[in-house]
Amino acid sequence: MPALTADIRLIVGLGNPGADYVATRHNAGFWFVDLVANHLSLTFRFEKRFNADETRYRSGDKDVFLLKPQVFMNRSGQSLAAVVRFYKLEPQQILVVHDELDLSPGTNRLKQGGGHGGHNGLRDIINHLGERNFFRLRVGIGHPGERDQVLNYVLHRPSVADRESIEAANQQALEVMPLIFEGRIDKAMQALHTPTGQ
Repeated sequence: MPALTADIRLIVGLGNPGADYVATRHNAGFWFVDLVANHLSLTFRFEKRFNADETRYRSGDKDVFLLKPQVFMNRSGQSLAAVVRFYKLEPQQILVVHDELDLSPGTNRLKQGGGHGGHNGLRDIINHLGERNFFRLRVGIGHPGERDQVLNYVLHRPSVADRESIEAANQQALEVMPLIFEGRIDKAMQALHTPTGQ
């Protein structure tokens, strides 16, 4: 099987804008992109043409853009599509970071392609791109147990223990970002998906 590589040029964290949502589970994508920006000493600026906070990192001979759409989750695709058109990017150059109900807090996973799994941000991105073959970093937040509890669950803060687990997993994902910047997705997956100590 050939190595999975990619020329990642855009990393998009998903969340809802505004102080009321900063610490809620649905903003786990924002948390990770903020972590990357802080680690690289980058500062976000609001870019009106994208309706998003944007910054960029020089990786080798290319710019990698970090984006936080400043629209509600179910309109995330509008901002992302505007960036894709402006910079003439391909879906395979995009990494979307989002909260994932099907993974427990403390577990993050990389994947390429797939459906939206009921996630409104992913649904809107797929609708706007007409394509689902972008990369995803899934940040585990756990599941409330019942489908009718999901909306309330994602729009509330995690417990202290869960937040610590999410932050630990995000820190582990941060450590594989150099591999992602280099396009070595298979190596990043191997490092991220291997339990600590193995």
